[in-house]
Amino acid sequence: MIDNIRDFLQVYVENWSNWGPQIYAAVGVTIQLTVASFSMAIVLGLLLALGKMSRFPLLRAFCVAYVEVARGIPVLAILFLLYFGLVPLGIVFDAFTASVIGLGLSAAGYIAEVLRAGIQAIHKGQREAALAVGMTPMMTFRYIILPQAFRIILPPLLNMLIILLKDTSICSLISTEELMLRAKDLAMMSFLPMHLFLLAGVIYFLLAWPLSIATRHLEKVMQRGRRQTFGI
Repeated sequence: MIDNIRDFLQVYVENWSNWGPQIYAAVGVTIQLTVASFSMAIVLGLLLALGKMSRFPLLRAFCVAYVEVARGIPVLAILFLLYFGLVPLGIVFDAFTASVIGLGLSAAGYIAEVLRAGIQAIHKGQREAALAVGMTPMMTFRYIILPQAFRIILPPLLNMLIILLKDTSICSLISTEELMLRAKDLAMMSFLPMHLFLLAGVIYFLLAWPLSIATRHLEKVMQRGRRQTFGI
């Protein structure tokens, strides 16, 4: 048993000089893809959340419809539509750009609901009090509502970031040069699929684990803050 494990690990030692640089580059692409798509999802999600709470029926209906459609369509279908489906119309995206847009459009539907719930969790009396002392609606949202809502929405946003990080592996199906595609290519060349896919899984775990720890810590801090606030 020990000899088998030693032989298994020896494969990494023998091949790391070839695998290492390619894996490092692919991890960099995965991180860039995650950050870019998450940033897009945050901006679009905030606009959608505000639109769902708008007084204008058409805008509210559009935002509600977008959220439902985005959450109902698989990410892979959106990626294929952007990368392959728009080509006949003369709209061509490279794989990385299509991946960022596809992941961002999909994640925005979920993040919009997180942001909307966090904003609406703040008591309406605080907004009314801020307006009563002369603050504009924009100032009220920026200085009163958003800072309080941020504490509520941060843990679920980190969970969404973890999900988005793992979803980047789907982008390998449209040839985005991220971690899973590189692992698959190396596995085909070296005929060592178990070693490469296990390595990819470990790397995804190492990237996501700190975020999971941070999420649990923030949830505990928030619960402790609520108990102190309400004397529980």
